[in-house]
Amino acid sequence: MSRPTIAGVARAAGVSVASVSRVLNGLPATEEMVERVQRAVQELGYVPDARARSLKVGRTFQLTLAVADVGNPVYVTMMRAVEEVVSAAGYRLVVTTTGPDVVDEVALVRGMARGYADGLLISPIRVDEDLVKSIRECEVPVVVAGNVPAKAGVDTVRANSPKGMLLAVDHLVAQGRTRIAFLNGPADTVPGAARAKGFAEALKAHDLQPAALAEATDFTFAAGRATAPELLGGGFDAVICANDLLAVGLMHELAAAGLEVPKDVAVVGMDDSELAEQCFPTLTSVNLGSAERGRRAAELLLARIEDNERTPRRIVVQPSLSIRRSTP
Repeated sequence: MSRPTIAGVARAAGVSVASVSRVLNGLPATEEMVERVQRAVQELGYVPDARARSLKVGRTFQLTLAVADVGNPVYVTMMRAVEEVVSAAGYRLVVTTTGPDVVDEVALVRGMARGYADGLLISPIRVDEDLVKSIRECEVPVVVAGNVPAKAGVDTVRANSPKGMLLAVDHLVAQGRTRIAFLNGPADTVPGAARAKGFAEALKAHDLQPAALAEATDFTFAAGRATAPELLGGGFDAVICANDLLAVGLMHELAAAGLEVPKDVAVVGMDDSELAEQCFPTLTSVNLGSAERGRRAAELLLARIEDNERTPRRIVVQPSLSIRRSTP
């Protein structure tokens, strides 16, 4: 059996091919025409040819979201928000993992020249001159969910990690916790550097010194568990972790060492991911607006696709603190 065509739909509906095209592309049409075309589409089992549509309008109607680790709950939250925005605009979202190496981020950006997507939303964990150059020269519109230098000339949406860290320290100090340690991820990453700087500034604002510092090899649960022993015995009464995965890994090791959260040690995470509600005790965490960042970045990308001459925007999403049982 031959595949149903748009001409066949037009004959079955008793309208012109142009009218069918208008309805299928969501253009203004009478209610009667829409009903007739949709009925014919269902009866014939017609499926629009996406390849032909792409060739006709010069677009793939596909966008790429690139993150460091699709298994990280914060990226899952961001992905859902991005997908909601772009699907409403008629685009499919393809999600890919860059991993922790900047060379892979650069390769992905340069690979956009192959034309398999109309735009790229990337959340780079590491940034260097090669990445900035590749973003600036990319053949499709790019929006960065993160922080890159202004010279990259692209729209960016980033979190305010230093303010988020201050919210965490303010909360702990208000609860009488002043011997505060910090478990960071790799300090040579964008989030690692921002959160280390924010922690130092927040302690300084309270005239405090860090009780202990440790740097994990990654922003993962396993890395949190592996690095936690470096903190034990540090004489702290609270720990702030650079993300929720590190925080939950730390809490496992605190329990193994016979320390109770929050009685002996208060723990604060960052990202306020679904994991914060799922662990025990539930985790106090800094909400860095991952969903909002995803939404705003997706909107900027769609706007950039429509008008690539727009002046780049640099948006900062403000944080909040979600207080749960891991702190008093």
